[in-house]
Amino acid sequence: MGYRQTQVAGQVRQEVMEIIQHDLKDPRIGFVSITEVRMSPDFRSARVMVSVLGTPDEQQASLKGLISAKGLIRHELGRRLSNLKSSPEIHFELDPSIEYSVHISKRLREVLPPPEDGSGG
Repeated sequence: MGYRQTQVAGQVRQEVMEIIQHDLKDPRIGFVSITEVRMSPDFRSARVMVSVLGTPDEQQASLKGLISAKGLIRHELGRRLSNLKSSPEIHFELDPSIEYSVHISKRLREVLPPPEDGSGG
């Protein structure tokens, strides 16, 4: 990704997070965090990777809520990002990386010996 794409992706990430936190009232949308935004080279579309805290059912419900709010989010982005000719089409995707790292951490705790407490006892 080029410098401008990275800059715009950062702006989109910040604004979409703000919109999700303050403007969306959908009860399906739980605790969502945006892990990454990837802009297309022409800035017409953005892949927004989200991590959702909760069960797989809660994650799917949150994703459906975000997808149904795409129009509102895109409209708000258009208002807020004056440096773009048009507001990008948004594609939400679940990012399993945080969940995966929690899973690996849990597995490591199961197989590795507990750390020494350092008391020398």
